[in-house]
Amino acid sequence: MITRNGLLLVFWFLLDKGFLAPLHSPPQSRMGREHHLRGMAGLGLRRHGASGVQRVKRGWVWNQFFVLEEYVGSEPQYVGKLHTDLDRDDSEVKYTLSGEGAGTIFTIDQTTGDIHALMGLDREEKSYYTLRAQAVDMHTGRPLEPESEFIIKVQDINDNEPKFLEGPYTASVPEMSPGGTFVMQVTATDTDDPTYGNSARIVYSILHGQPYFSVDSKTGVIRTALPNMDREMKELYQVLIQAKDMGGQLGGLAGTTTINVTLSDVNDNPPRFSKSILHLRVPESSSVGSAVGKVRAHDLDSGKNAEVEYSIVPGDEGNMFDITYNGHSQEGIIVLRKHLDYENKRSYTFKVEASNAHLDPRFLHLGPFKDTTTVKVNVLDVNEPPVFTKTSYTIDVYEDTPVGTIIGSVTAQDLDASSSAVRYSIEWKRPVDSCFDIDTVEGTISTNEMLDRESNRQHNISVVASKVNNPLLSNKVTVTVNVLDVNEFPPELAVPFDTFVCENAEVGQVIQTISATDKDLPAVGQRFFFKSPREIRNRNFTVRDFGNNTAGIVTKRVGFQRRVQEYYVIPVVVEDNGYPAQSSTGTLTVRVCACVTEGSLLSCTAEAVFLPMGLSTWAVMAILLCMIILLAIFALYVGLRRQKKRETLMSSKEDIRDNVIHYDDEGGGEEDTHAFDMGTLRNTKAIKEKMLRRGTGSEVTAQTEINESTPTTEGSADIIRDYIHQRLQENHLGFSAPPYDSLVTYAYEGDGSVGESLSSIESWMADGGEDFKYLSEWGPPFKTVAGILDKDKTDPPVAEVEESRAYL
Repeated sequence: MITRNGLLLVFWFLLDKGFLAPLHSPPQSRMGREHHLRGMAGLGLRRHGASGVQRVKRGWVWNQFFVLEEYVGSEPQYVGKLHTDLDRDDSEVKYTLSGEGAGTIFTIDQTTGDIHALMGLDREEKSYYTLRAQAVDMHTGRPLEPESEFIIKVQDINDNEPKFLEGPYTASVPEMSPGGTFVMQVTATDTDDPTYGNSARIVYSILHGQPYFSVDSKTGVIRTALPNMDREMKELYQVLIQAKDMGGQLGGLAGTTTINVTLSDVNDNPPRFSKSILHLRVPESSSVGSAVGKVRAHDLDSGKNAEVEYSIVPGDEGNMFDITYNGHSQEGIIVLRKHLDYENKRSYTFKVEASNAHLDPRFLHLGPFKDTTTVKVNVLDVNEPPVFTKTSYTIDVYEDTPVGTIIGSVTAQDLDASSSAVRYSIEWKRPVDSCFDIDTVEGTISTNEMLDRESNRQHNISVVASKVNNPLLSNKVTVTVNVLDVNEFPPELAVPFDTFVCENAEVGQVIQTISATDKDLPAVGQRFFFKSPREIRNRNFTVRDFGNNTAGIVTKRVGFQRRVQEYYVIPVVVEDNGYPAQSSTGTLTVRVCACVTEGSLLSCTAEAVFLPMGLSTWAVMAILLCMIILLAIFALYVGLRRQKKRETLMSSKEDIRDNVIHYDDEGGGEEDTHAFDMGTLRNTKAIKEKMLRRGTGSEVTAQTEINESTPTTEGSADIIRDYIHQRLQENHLGFSAPPYDSLVTYAYEGDGSVGESLSSIESWMADGGEDFKYLSEWGPPFKTVAGILDKDKTDPPVAEVEESRAYL
């Protein structure tokens, strides 16, 4: 470094003395405004006063200095020297320094321009510093040159070793891989300057792990060095890798890392049984599906490569057993497939095969990846309880079955070699179980009580079968007793069938399909049978049972004619399948009709009058409807005419019901209300007032005086009769009476009413044999009138009748 700085100073001296000429001279520069990367300075022009300028030599200013990092000397490290051509070594120029580290890291001699580093620098922390220098007048402080910027670069030394930032590493490579298989790549980093020297040039080497692995010295790629490394022999390898700078030369710094390489498994090993023969002992009482033994084939591989599939080789006695795989323990579980019977077969021999579930085609050349072993199973005798022939029993019985009737039976056997006798019993759990009894030896079940289907439709009883020589060994079975309903109702034809047969019907033709219904329950499952009565031989028709709860009426001859016989009655017998069987006889009416050739109905009744003319049924119905409408209109018209005539007659009679026209003189008419007041007939108190108003004599007044205290009731017929008689006398003898007579009808409607006329004149003119008691049914007012008329009929007043006739 000192030699290089000295050369630079010599070069600067030659330029300063004029031995070397500059290439060009930029204008308007005092210290030189143009900076060159290689340290050249420019010449400038120096002003003398305001009148002109004087050309001077260009001053040299360094734009880059170097300083070694990690300096440990006792004196400050010399960096370089600043100088201007204005400096005549007369101590008139002062140099100043500013920028990064000025005054703290770097210092300058104000008189000579020498720059020193006050402390050791680390390039890895900061690789260069930017500073500014200026020359000023020592006395006035006026700048003599513009401020110039330069760089002090820290020069690198090899002070950092390579480092593996991500170590230690883990890698995996399949076993049995060929040599040169890629494992992984490692990379070390060096913080030294890679552009200066060999401080950052790294070389990789393997320190531990040979001869299994190798490393590329430049790239750090690790590969297998040996082929076919077996995981089952060694699974884990530890490799130590070194990274050294300075190109691996002596004196270079080095760093190391560890790589843990694991050989991953491949299926290169078949399963193997440890024994060629396996013996098992199984009791004959073992249940189906229970485990009777285990087998295991060892596979040196791991994971899914070690999974083994077990199977029983067909062809031997292995159909009694099955085998499953337990993935956790890698064992084959032998389970019982069927029941064992020591008395029938005491041993079984079969083979079990173990094979890999996942094969690798690369290693099939190593041999078959399966193995077999022989299994011998010895059946052990067990004293077993009796066994029923069925798992459950069902018995159907009718509710009216007599007590003691055998309704069913159960059977159990001792399958052991001793073959002990069996005894039966009923386990009573509920009071209703006492309805049945069982024969202890035969196992027959009978009724102990009368069964009532309405109380309990189903009974569930438990029958116990036990050995005679060992009663503790017993077995149970459930017996279900269904109480059936007694067949109470006979079946009947579903609908009252009426059908027809064509005159041109053929033999064996089905003219009607019939069905039946039954009120007994359940409706599902009923079966009906149809037939003709045996005692009646029908030459015309027969009943054919179709077997599906329906039957057909079939013709037995041809040549049916309406003129000979129009109707046939066919008896049909319907029978069910109940207990006891019920049957009934229904009748079917068959009518002979005319049909077309195809068999369609043409005519059976008066409809034939229209059908031959080409009129359809709908047309005939339309004609009939029109006729009915016309008849209704005619009846309505006649009714209206009669009603109108009746109203005219009634109005004419009502006009004369209160007044009768007198002889030749014209009376007061209907408006003459003083002639006679109808209200007097309904109010007896007005009688006296009338008499006084009309001015009759004292004789008449005395005769017409009526006791006002006498009440008018339904039985006051005498008062009304006397009043009428007095009125007749008054009109006949009175001088103030008008020259006309009055006929009172007592609010009577006239001849047009239902009650007819109640006039006293017409009553006397009517037939004397008429009975007026029916008027009492019309109510209390007419009951009084009826009493008056009946009394007058039995004893009529002769004088009054004569006077009335003479008056009229």
